[in-house]
Amino acid sequence: MSSEAAAKTFTVAFMTSGGLAPCLASSVASLCTSWVAAKKSGKIGGLQVITYKAGYKGMLIGDSVKLSQDDLENVECLHEMGGSPILNSRVKLTNVKDCVKRGLVKEGEDPLEVAAQQLLKDKVDVIHTIGGDDTNTQAAVLSKYILTKHGGKITVVGMPKTVDNDVYPIVQTFGADTAAYEGARFFSNVVSESTANPRMLIIHECMGRDSGYLTAATARKYRDSLKAKTFHPAFASNASTRDIHAVWIPELPIDIEAEGARLKKIMDEGDNVNIFLSEGSGVHDIVAEMKSKGEEVPVDAFGHVSLAKINPGAYFAKRVAELVEADKCLVQKSGYFARAAPSNDFDRSLIKRCAEIGVQSAIDGVSGCMGEDEDVEGTPIRPIEFERIKGGKPFNKDAAWFKELLVEIGQISK
Repeated sequence: MSSEAAAKTFTVAFMTSGGLAPCLASSVASLCTSWVAAKKSGKIGGLQVITYKAGYKGMLIGDSVKLSQDDLENVECLHEMGGSPILNSRVKLTNVKDCVKRGLVKEGEDPLEVAAQQLLKDKVDVIHTIGGDDTNTQAAVLSKYILTKHGGKITVVGMPKTVDNDVYPIVQTFGADTAAYEGARFFSNVVSESTANPRMLIIHECMGRDSGYLTAATARKYRDSLKAKTFHPAFASNASTRDIHAVWIPELPIDIEAEGARLKKIMDEGDNVNIFLSEGSGVHDIVAEMKSKGEEVPVDAFGHVSLAKINPGAYFAKRVAELVEADKCLVQKSGYFARAAPSNDFDRSLIKRCAEIGVQSAIDGVSGCMGEDEDVEGTPIRPIEFERIKGGKPFNKDAAWFKELLVEIGQISK
């Protein structure tokens, strides 16, 4: 135990940023609990916690809330809460034009300098960024800026949230397992629409810009739940009609004509087809088509293609409906339902372990993004160096369980 830390009062800031994931509230709760435990055990001399409202937006405009000791010791209810208790926003500090447009900084101001001045004013020692790769790497840039420009040190300990589970080199990001479970639960109701019309095509669109993890994991959890159910043999709606007939993810090429022919046979036999589609599947083809027509491709503040605006689900629905001769097509997106859920037991356990080690790391003055480091033997939980944090990690399409799933639904042969 450091005698310096034991005598010091730490000012700790929390912020959540980016899209929602089923982990934000639990991360805030676990971090509060771990910091309180550090104070009670004598590892630190005192504790002040502030939360920046709506992430980097709150930091830029000085909108924050100080938590009392009573607040910090009564956070268990947050584990039952979806979304972020301190609110989110999508703000990139290095996107000056966007920050000015939103009125977060004035023309001619540098968002990094504005944020740095706020952290220095608040005398922040540690900041916990709960977000994806963009959120955490932005915090690292800000920390380096403060050290370089102002000679101040702020320890940044990130908590990696994203339902896509696509961050290098982290084994499992917070919220991804919960989102898969909730997506499966969502489809277990939606699939009953297969009984509403003859020749019904249902496309279940899952989140996943570049990674098919969530779509694949959701399909796995759904099929596990389906196998546990009992169906009456005398009736038309059964395990086969409620099964998944195709799983399309960005990591696998889609031969739409061949898949259409395969799925038409299933439609002819069972009167319905169910497809799990990752929202990132086919995006490159859609974007290329838009550009060839001279259409503007919509992007967000981080430069990502706005999937909600180009609508891959509708694109595939039109093509597949024609190929399988569907009488009716239903596209259902589970993303908002799944990402807004509270953390499940798996994620709560992972978050708790990362928070405990993360707080100790912060006390020791070691920055990094918490997670199981897949590049280190034994994949230990540790503060992973920010320069190694990178988004866009693809799902392992060669995973044995995923190949087995595709064989079982007839999408590939053994």
